[in-house]
Amino acid sequence: MQVRLFGHEREIDDSRIDAAPATIDEQLGEYEAGERTAFDLEIEYPDDFTGAVMRAMMRIPAGETRTYGDIAADLETAPIAVGQACGRNPVPVIVPCHRVVGVDSLTGYGGGLDLKRRLLEHEGATIPGSSES
Repeated sequence: MQVRLFGHEREIDDSRIDAAPATIDEQLGEYEAGERTAFDLEIEYPDDFTGAVMRAMMRIPAGETRTYGDIAADLETAPIAVGQACGRNPVPVIVPCHRVVGVDSLTGYGGGLDLKRRLLEHEGATIPGSSES
């Protein structure tokens, strides 16, 4: 399903979410309005490893970021493997892969770095490589 957040189009695989599209839209609208920081939706993970990375991403509070290396250390794997799993996230924003960043800069995001920056700004996060970091 196509969703629009902060003026950007994003594809979300709603077949991976155990909820009606209207519920997904409602929760995304609440997020954009600043009324929600996490989603109450049951997610089907693509595979075990990606699921572990997705669960780690969902534990990152809004307004905070973690590096690929932070998550890799927690899962005892390589940062590149975490990045690849982030790229397989079928439900971006709902599972907040935008909160995973490089050590000193924003890196890769399927919706583009402008949207990643906008999502992090919306949540009040310090953005690596910006003048505030």
